[in-house]
Amino acid sequence: MLVSRRSRVATLAACATILLATSACGDDKANEGSAQQVRLYGTDGNMLNSYPGELKERGNLVDGMKGTTPLTPLPEDFKSRLRSVDPALTDYLYAAETYDAVVIGVLAAQLAGSTDPAAIAKQIVGVTNNGQRCEDPASCLSLARNGQDIEYRSVSLTRAGFTEKGEPATASYATLTFDGQQINDGKTEFVGAGTESAASTRTPPKPKKERPGGKPDQQPLILGGLLPKTGDLAIAYPPMAAGAALAIKEINAAGGALGKPVTWIDGDDGTSPTVAKATVAKHVADGVSLIIGAGASGISREVLPDVVEAGKILFSPSNTDSSLTDVEDKGLYFRTAPPDSLQGRALADVILRDGSQKIAIVARKDSYGEGLQATVRDELAKAGIADDRLKLMTYEPPADAKAPPVDFTSGAKEIKDFGADAVLLIGFGESAQVIRALADNGVPIRH
Repeated sequence: MLVSRRSRVATLAACATILLATSACGDDKANEGSAQQVRLYGTDGNMLNSYPGELKERGNLVDGMKGTTPLTPLPEDFKSRLRSVDPALTDYLYAAETYDAVVIGVLAAQLAGSTDPAAIAKQIVGVTNNGQRCEDPASCLSLARNGQDIEYRSVSLTRAGFTEKGEPATASYATLTFDGQQINDGKTEFVGAGTESAASTRTPPKPKKERPGGKPDQQPLILGGLLPKTGDLAIAYPPMAAGAALAIKEINAAGGALGKPVTWIDGDDGTSPTVAKATVAKHVADGVSLIIGAGASGISREVLPDVVEAGKILFSPSNTDSSLTDVEDKGLYFRTAPPDSLQGRALADVILRDGSQKIAIVARKDSYGEGLQATVRDELAKAGIADDRLKLMTYEPPADAKAPPVDFTSGAKEIKDFGADAVLLIGFGESAQVIRALADNGVPIRH
């Protein structure tokens, strides 16, 4: 179901005030000696069906965990098409955003009549605004080949197009719940965020009509993947890979771009700056015009200077760090994932609706984790949650796959002593170690 956030903000704030007032009247000493039951909450980095596997035989610890992720109600037809390229697919997180990033990039190249990244970049925002509406690669490419401005709408981009900054003006978030060690689709709710008026109204450069037969010396458009095949975010790789593969398949079935099939070169970001930088260097050497990735916001921030220096485009389907909105990119960075300024509000709403009174927010120590942590803190504060009822904590994520797992033993003890009744985990697969530490240190997890 789609829930209007605006209609319940005042109610949530009032509820928070009442809860705080009533809890202040109680006797805190009455609960001494018994640990407070804790509700677990997650985010887009860990609310996946593959996440319980990070806990192995203790996967049931996630049951009852709630969280948010950028997600629209995906049509069954789209899910079926994704499974046609990956029959084993069980998650769909960022599949639509990856699909749309690839399609938008290709449409921009067709409108620019070029594989030159600078020319493509000037068309990307315009692809999503103020033209002839189209909703699939075939119809959009047909319009673009005829030199017509288009307004692309699809699975992740439904209500409005991109802002001047090259990111969605609106978004849809899903509230997900683990039940029986998997996401219970029957409990999923959707909430809209953002405003249509934030979409760009700027007129893009005039589209170039494709010549009959195309240019005889036209080089194919090459896209390169920079997705998390390995590392902490590898749990999110299958749906992203499926989204990219489906987009390339459908684009080429519709005739490709610039008179040639579009080429895709796979690549791993490793959830590691070192791995990602090496992949970017290879893509540059291979003549890639547009790089799809990285998976994690922090990785994109690390590689963006290299991408910009090479004059290429970085287009992420999953970066949500709000500070990337104003990153220095020379107009070469784009994303189909909405910024965490929107997700933070959705997360705060979920936590407040459950009546939580003492909240620990545990985040991986990087731009994604700390940025979203700060946003949620601010949203909770606006709703009346006082500073002394919030505990902010961070942990160092493993440097690479060979590094030892996160040890959150001392942090778990602090949370127990704090008496938290809610713990929000902002991280990727490695954040499961926080849950393990909570259980090992006697924090009863509410299911």
